[in-house]
Amino acid sequence: MNRRKFIQTGVGGAMGLASLQSNLFAADVEKPLRVALIGCGWYGKTDLLHLMQVAPVEVVGLCDVDQNMVAQAAELTAGRQKSGKRPPTYGDYRKLLKEQSPEIVLVGTPDHWHCLPVVEACKAGADVYVQKPISYDVVEGQAMVAAARKYGRTVQVGLERRSTPHLLEARDEYILSGKLGKIGYVDIHSYYGGSRSRFPAVSTPPDHLDWDTFVGPAEWRDFNEGIHPRRWRNCREFSNGQTGDLCVHFFDLIRYFLGLKWPKRISATGGILMRDPDSGVNVHDTQTALFDYDDLQVVWTQKNWGTNPDPDYPWAATVYGEKGTLKLSVWRYDFIPNGNAPTVRKDYKDERAKYPEDLQHKETEIFAAPGNRRQLLNFVESRLHGKRPVADIEEGHISSASCILANVSMELGRELRWDEANGRVIGDEDANHRLARKYRGDWVHPTPENV
Repeated sequence: MNRRKFIQTGVGGAMGLASLQSNLFAADVEKPLRVALIGCGWYGKTDLLHLMQVAPVEVVGLCDVDQNMVAQAAELTAGRQKSGKRPPTYGDYRKLLKEQSPEIVLVGTPDHWHCLPVVEACKAGADVYVQKPISYDVVEGQAMVAAARKYGRTVQVGLERRSTPHLLEARDEYILSGKLGKIGYVDIHSYYGGSRSRFPAVSTPPDHLDWDTFVGPAEWRDFNEGIHPRRWRNCREFSNGQTGDLCVHFFDLIRYFLGLKWPKRISATGGILMRDPDSGVNVHDTQTALFDYDDLQVVWTQKNWGTNPDPDYPWAATVYGEKGTLKLSVWRYDFIPNGNAPTVRKDYKDERAKYPEDLQHKETEIFAAPGNRRQLLNFVESRLHGKRPVADIEEGHISSASCILANVSMELGRELRWDEANGRVIGDEDANHRLARKYRGDWVHPTPENV
C-alpha cells in the first residue's frame, strides 16, 4: 500500500480502553499474567505500574544492578498488586528468567542494555515490552527483530505516541480527513537542555551499585555520581543522545501517521558545538538531520542552548501541508489553517481523576500516562489474540535504526543511502562497520544469525 492510499484509508481503529479492560479482566481474572521487570528506574517502574492498572498481573520478579532501586521497586509493587506479595529481586536478569519463567517481561534498562535481555526473554518464552530506542546500534535491532520472529513472541516498543489520544485525534481530524492536503515537509525538533550541563569528578561506585554490570557490553566509562540513575543519556557510551531519546518518538509518530517505512537517504550535521569540552558530557548538543523519502522531507533539529523559538512546543513535530499546518506535542496540538480561519487547539487527555495513584508515584508524567496505558493495553491485547502490536519490534527497529544512522552520518560527515532488503548502507563500508559496536569483555553481540 503506498503512502497516499494509506492516508486515504487510515489505520484500523482500536478497541476502546474501558471495553478492552473489561474483556481482559473477565478472561484472565482467575489467572493473572506473570510479569517481570528488568530495569527498575524511572520508566521501568512507570511501565509496570501502568500495566498493573490495565491488566490483571502478578509481578514475579524484579531485576536491577542497583540494590536500593530494586528494593524500592519491590516495596512499591507489593503495595500496589492485588496479592500484596513482595516480588523476589535479582541482580542478574538471566537468573530471573530461569527461576521465574515470566509470561511477560518489561525491559526498562538504559539503552545500551536493551538488546540482550530482550533476546534472552524471547528465548525463554516470554512476550516483551521494551522501551525506546530498542537498541544502541543497528545490528542489535536486527537481532531483536529476528529473535521475536524466530521464537514467535509478541514484542511491543514503548513508542507510546502511537497510542496517545489527543495525537490520534489530530491524525484523524486533520491528516486522514485530508484537511491538511498534500504534505511535503515535517519538522521535528528539541530545544531541551542546557549547554552548561556537566558531570562531577570520577568517584568510587557505592556498594549498592554493581557498576561493572551497569556498563555491561558498552565501552568502559568510570563512574561518577551524576550518571546514575537519570543522566546516563548524556554518556555516548550508553546512549545515542537526544536523537535516540527524543527524535525517535516523533519520527516514529510521523512514520505511523503517514505510512512511511525506511527513509531512502539519511544525512546529518552537528556535534558538540557549545558545551564546555571538560564537562564530561560527550553527546552532541546540536544536530540537523534529514530523513529523505523523495516526495517528503522529515527534518530533525536539535539545539540544546540559546532561546527556545516556540515556548509552547519545545519538543514537537510540525506537519506542513498545502492547506495548513499541524503542530503536535505531548501536551497539545494546534491546527493552523491557511487564510484567516482560527487556530484549533486541543490539550492532552488528563486522566488523574480516573487514576489518582498516578499522583502517588511522583515520577509519573501525567501528560504521557494516557498513551502509556493504552500502549501497554494494546500489547496485552495483541499477545492475547496473536496479532502484531501497534509498535511491533520491527516498527521500533526502523525508527530506532534511522535515528542511529543519523548519528553515524553526522560522525562520518556524509549522506547514507540505506539498502532496506539487505540491512546495510549502500557503498560505504566505513558506515557498515559502525552498524555494530564492539562488545566489552565476555559479552557476545547478538546478530540475526546467532539469536
